[in-house]
Amino acid sequence: MIRLLSVLTTTALVLMHSATLVTAQSPPGPLRLEITEGVIEPLPFAIPTFIAVTAAAADVAQNITRVISADLRGTGLFREIPQEAHISPVISVDSPVQYADWRAISAQALIIGAVEQGANGQLILRFRLFDVFADQPLGHALQFAGSPESWRRMAHNVADQVYERITGETGYFNTRVAFVSESGPKNARLKQLAIMDYDGANVQYLTDGRAIVLAPRFSPDGSRVIYTSYETGVPHVYLMDMATLQYRPLDVLPDTMSFAPRFSPDGTRVVYSEEAGGNSDIYVLDLSTGQRMRLTQAPSIETGPGFSPDGSQIVFESDRSGTQQIYVMPTGGGAAQRISRGAGRYGTPVWSPRGDLIAFTKQQGGRFHIGVMRTDGSGERLLTASFLDEGPTWAPNGRVIMFTRETAGADGAPALYSVDISGRNLQPVPTPGMASDPAWSPRLPQTAS
Repeated sequence: MIRLLSVLTTTALVLMHSATLVTAQSPPGPLRLEITEGVIEPLPFAIPTFIAVTAAAADVAQNITRVISADLRGTGLFREIPQEAHISPVISVDSPVQYADWRAISAQALIIGAVEQGANGQLILRFRLFDVFADQPLGHALQFAGSPESWRRMAHNVADQVYERITGETGYFNTRVAFVSESGPKNARLKQLAIMDYDGANVQYLTDGRAIVLAPRFSPDGSRVIYTSYETGVPHVYLMDMATLQYRPLDVLPDTMSFAPRFSPDGTRVVYSEEAGGNSDIYVLDLSTGQRMRLTQAPSIETGPGFSPDGSQIVFESDRSGTQQIYVMPTGGGAAQRISRGAGRYGTPVWSPRGDLIAFTKQQGGRFHIGVMRTDGSGERLLTASFLDEGPTWAPNGRVIMFTRETAGADGAPALYSVDISGRNLQPVPTPGMASDPAWSPRLPQTAS
């Protein structure tokens, strides 16, 4: 379900197949849209190029405007009205808004801002958002400040604020994505751990590529990444500090392999799969004490574990029923309940940050799908279909999923894609080259006044 909350008038947002619409009795009132199935008509917004208060800020003001627009348009919920259509010039963030001029070009939201570089070199960004049809601001003016190099993060902060004020959902633009950067032929692929902004900018390589790495996952505060590495020749779980890029192995026991790790919601433990003697089971490791606990004891393959957001349950995949399926068990172990019920094979389950859904990979009829289901297995929806789609990761607001897609041919070149939970906004994620195994970070801190 996509939920949109705004104070825009009822002319605004949706052409619906099946939806609930609630409006206030006296205009301008709040518009509340509960959409279960529907075709969303993107909300038209205008964003004049932000004002450069100082000459040194001219280029960055244009860049900030461009990034904000791209963030909003990329959701599929917003449509920008070209600047050539604008009637009213914006000369100051504090000048009165000529609402009639913006209504004349069918803008429903107006975003204006100003950028300056202070005497100390600090970049200062101020912005305001207006509801054109209600003739009023949407929230108060906000100001962000930072180094000139942080301009892109400041732009994402503005986009987050606009998204939140109009939709009622938490924004996800001021985030990063860890992933595996791949290069070389398929039979000799080089795989490096890398990180980038959610939109593909500011790529940084975290490992040198001498060892194959897989499946990075962020800690809840974003300060650490856990991943699988073949540094010793066999897979083991490693922990990296994002500030220093120092890393160390976790729980390397003789004659074992460990893989598929994820943090607990409080970041104190790691759940992972360990293989010994041809059998893999689920373990939990306490990061402060090093104490490990085995959670499963079945003669089958148990892997892909992950905690629920409240830490009370673990979802994982197992072939104990004869085919690869999804199960849920208490965090301390015990009886596991199968929740996948459809035809086909299910894997890579990931609990939504909101706690309401579980994303998964499904293989059926020679096709791979990214899907979601409720936590009891009901309400299954397939969002994608391709030659190979796998490895979903949730945006921190629980409304968008990123995953790996590999198309037939092209030497099996993997790429990153995103899709919202309605399945209607499928988009490629730009990366410098081949990429796989994305992991979305928590939202980064923002400084606003």
